[in-house]
Amino acid sequence: MPHPSVTPPSRYADLSREQLAVVVPELLLIGQLIDRSGMAWCISAFGREEMARIAIEEWAAASPIYTRRMQRALGYAPDVPGKGDVPTIFKGLQLDIGAPPQFMDFRYTVHDRWHGEFHLDHCGALMDVEPMGEAYVRSMCHDIEDPTFDATAVATNPKAQVRPVHRPPRQPADRHPHCRWTVVIDDSHPDAQGILLLAVNERSRAANLELAPIDPAGDGLADYSGPLLSDLDFAAFSRSALARIADEVCVQMHLLDHAFALAVADRAADAGEVLRIRRKQLVGIAGVAAQRLVRALDVPRDPEGAARILALHPLLNPSAYVDADIDGADIVVRPSAAHQDGAWISLCGPEWTTALQAAVRAMDAHLDVEVTSIGDGWKLTVVRRDEPAPESDEVAVVRFSTGADFTFKPRHSLPITPV
Repeated sequence: MPHPSVTPPSRYADLSREQLAVVVPELLLIGQLIDRSGMAWCISAFGREEMARIAIEEWAAASPIYTRRMQRALGYAPDVPGKGDVPTIFKGLQLDIGAPPQFMDFRYTVHDRWHGEFHLDHCGALMDVEPMGEAYVRSMCHDIEDPTFDATAVATNPKAQVRPVHRPPRQPADRHPHCRWTVVIDDSHPDAQGILLLAVNERSRAANLELAPIDPAGDGLADYSGPLLSDLDFAAFSRSALARIADEVCVQMHLLDHAFALAVADRAADAGEVLRIRRKQLVGIAGVAAQRLVRALDVPRDPEGAARILALHPLLNPSAYVDADIDGADIVVRPSAAHQDGAWISLCGPEWTTALQAAVRAMDAHLDVEVTSIGDGWKLTVVRRDEPAPESDEVAVVRFSTGADFTFKPRHSLPITPV
């Protein structure tokens, strides 16, 4: 494990500024798709209602932590902790895996520092759930959204309340925008309270992970201290800032997964059931995340290219959390903070390679991995087989989501001023 006082460089720093501007929104969308994998297996194990409770707990136990982390990283944290305003809340949503740009197309209105609104011109999550029926729509848009929106806002100001103007089920069926919400900060509001699992997640290594600071001298923006923008133009940020954002987004995923594991453990019959559900979740997101990264980057579709994609995959990032070396088609993984947290990488190794296989096969179905023990860690080598492997059921489940093949489009980034 690296010496705790030494922060290794971000693996994303190897990408160009232009590549990073493409990868960051991809990572935000990948984070959103984690639930398309995990919740499918929770429904089959525990039923729809318990699935909704798991979703509430995982997001409420993760988003306040990572929202504050991003505020500090990009220089828009409130001057007084807990006294942030509406634009600060909206900035956080723009950098949240719960609201990836365009797929969850949040449109913001600011009336003043303490009053605002947002609506969704397009809700990819709704597009995924509507075909499943009204009960699932209500679970997501009512049961899950009410507590989790407030849980996200509490990271900025516990006096913030996020309340619906209208939301699905849509009436009429093609109603636009898909939903509309108000955000009001008022000292008369009772303080929003974090859930019990939040305190547990706050003690994780991921929650307290130190990452290298952004270099203020780089070309482009080094922070988001300026006005709230309608759409973030990631290309406007510096290479150093984008690498830090990418690392923070991966931390968001690990915090979400840690909370997911805690919530599932509270309901599972035994540790074996927890492991089974977590591994199915990981296989699905590992494959789809790799598919999106492969499409986003011009990487050779060979063993070395597959190892390169793994080096950028959330499974192995950030480098300060997952200790790994990449050399050609080989990757050596050693014990790290991620293993102490029981994060995704701790599920993998010589005894279980399915998620690693799903990731490399996203590039080419002929690719495979050979994993062997080495010292106190393990070594992965990407190899090519004569026969292609079929897509796993877990990856196929996630590909049901419209987010699996979603395409980002250019947007103009305009400042939002009070109306």
